[in-house]
Amino acid sequence: MIYITGDTHADFSRFKNPALRKLKKNDALIICGDFGFIWNGSPEEKKLLKKIGKLRYNVLFVEGCHENYDLLEQYEVSEWCGGKTRLISGRLRQLMRGQVYEIAGKKVFSFGGGQSDDSYDLVEGQNWWAREIPSEEELAEGIRNLEKAGNCVDFVVTYEPPSGLHDFLDRSGAEERNHINTYLNGIFEKITFNGWYFGKLHLNKLIPPKYNAVYDGITAADKNVTQKPVSEKQRDEEKEN
Repeated sequence: MIYITGDTHADFSRFKNPALRKLKKNDALIICGDFGFIWNGSPEEKKLLKKIGKLRYNVLFVEGCHENYDLLEQYEVSEWCGGKTRLISGRLRQLMRGQVYEIAGKKVFSFGGGQSDDSYDLVEGQNWWAREIPSEEELAEGIRNLEKAGNCVDFVVTYEPPSGLHDFLDRSGAEERNHINTYLNGIFEKITFNGWYFGKLHLNKLIPPKYNAVYDGITAADKNVTQKPVSEKQRDEEKEN
């Protein structure tokens, strides 16, 4: 099983949610950005990271706008379940940008990072890092990895939403779309998937049929999935036969 939630911002109480009692060894909880437990490198923080890593299920996160990238990038990059990852502690890992993983029997595309709306009030290296914004290399790698997967995955997990969903949910215009939203919208239009989850907008909202803004709630990604997504190539082959 795969469960998904939004920003934790270093709040351990999220892991006390009764819904998580159902998760077992090979299951996973994925956090859609602003994990927040890698922030100041204090002894207390390190104890919490070890505590999370000792949970019986995998805890996986994509990074958001409020992470300490200097500390995060001290963790070694390795391969896990088909994609690049950083092992933080035990069963706790960062899912890196533009990767496709096989997690709990499902293909998951991850793309963390975003653009702070309040960066003008923040200080580089103290409470803001320019590396929150994905590089051109990371954008290109995401497209390549999706093409290798036949542009077909079960779930997409991001921090930012595609621009179409961003505009639909933020009709007030309080948060302007950025080039990451536009990039993700291009992916949104070309791939086949069963569910897309994103955390940036701080909402718990299902946008039928398969788009989910997540925040402090926890949702079961597998709950409404009855069949595997079918790629365009598979559909074409079925028509020929």
